[in-house]
Formats: sequence, C-alpha cells, structure tokens
Amino acid sequence: MAFNLGLTKNLAQAIRAGLCICLCLLSVNAAADHGKETWIAANESIVVVNPTWPGYAKPGFGAPPGTAPAGAGFYYSVDNEKTSPYIITAAHVVKKAKSIEIINFSGEKAQAFLHALDEQRDVAVLRTNLYGRSIDINVKKPEIGSHVCAIGNSFGLGTSITCGIVSALNRRNIGINMIEDFIQTDAAVNPGMSGGALVDPNGRLIGVVDAIFTKTADIDAGVNFAISVSLLRASIDAQIKAGVKF
Repeated sequence: MAFNLGLTKNLAQAIRAGLCICLCLLSVNAAADHGKETWIAANESIVVVNPTWPGYAKPGFGAPPGTAPAGAGFYYSVDNEKTSPYIITAAHVVKKAKSIEIINFSGEKAQAFLHALDEQRDVAVLRTNLYGRSIDINVKKPEIGSHVCAIGNSFGLGTSITCGIVSALNRRNIGINMIEDFIQTDAAVNPGMSGGALVDPNGRLIGVVDAIFTKTADIDAGVNFAISVSLLRASIDAQIKAGVKF
C-alpha cells in the first residue's frame, strides 16, 4: 500500500494541534473546576466587613475619598481552634472606624471591635461575639504558577470568589506598606476585597488580600497583592509580644 507522505505529514500535524487544543481546554477546565471546591472549603470562614467612619454613615463602593470603604475578613485562630471570635482584615479598612459590622456566610450580622492594629504591615484583628469557623492555613510557601482564589467583598456586593495563579512571590519595596512581603496574583481583585483571603485550591489561607497595583484607576489590572501568611504570623506574634491576648 502506498502512502501520500504529504497527507500523512499534514494529518500528523493536525492531530498534534488537536491534542494541544484538548490539553489546553483540559487545563482551563481544571483551573475553573477547583473554584467550586475552593469555595465550599473556605466560604464559611469569610465575612463581609462594613466599617462606619466619621463623617460617613454607610460604607461601600462609591463612598467619597477618605471615608468608609467596604472590606472583607476571615475567622482566624492562633491556637488552631475550629471556631474563633477573632477576624483578620486589612488595617486600612477599619483603622478609622467608629463602629464595625460583620456579616457571616449565612447572612448573620454582628458588631465587631478592633482588637489589634498593625499599620506597618496593614493587618488588623477584630473580635466579635459571633463565632465562626477558623480558616485552614497553608504554612508552606506557594509555588509560582500555582492556582489560587481570592475571596472577598468585591464592590461591597457581598462575598464572592475569583481565581487565578500566583504570579510572583516575596514582592517588597512596592511602597504600599512600611513592612511588605507580598504574594502577587492575577486573580481579580476590586475595591471591597481588602482583608479577604487568598487561598489555595483546598481553601487554605496563603495570604491576606491587600492591594491593587494600578496607576490609572482603582480597578483590577491583573497585578494584585496579598500579604503572605508568614508576614501575617509575624504581625500576630508582634501583637502577642506587645501584650495583646488571643
């Protein structure tokens, strides 16, 4: 039997191209699929954080400059307890607050109070009588290119999730905080996400959503920063050494 070498070569190329497309689609689907499992694993630990700042009665997107932002946070236990009254958020969300309301995953509302403030690292600890499930923590440094999700309160609309990858590690000297150790991610981050959780596919905490890097407007540009777990733990340790009780 005679073969047309040209046709055979073209067929082989077509098969390779088809396989490449299939593999790419599988990769995209795998990245998308983990978002559902990540949400299930982590969402009960996430809260909406609504501070009331002087001169502005209602937090949220659209507030005048210098007034109350909407934010997010998550339940955190120093002693690895399953539930906790303590909530981690970003210091810039609550540092001027006259009062703070939190809303948990089931819609329950409660007052929270500022328990500790670390403006140098932009970390705040709240305390509330509404206990919640402590977030699981991944103490291992994530790998560049690994899948992650950000869970927060985008535009003050309520808790939501976005997913992407780790773009870079150990980002410092960005000029956002005095002490920095950021994870860079392309997971979409918008106003209201500050203080939320950056988590791995298993819903374990790897960072605290903190900032959007943009030079034009306060919107996601695919270059976003989360405070690393190691820096968060350093902040908590510093508070404990200063006499704060957990």
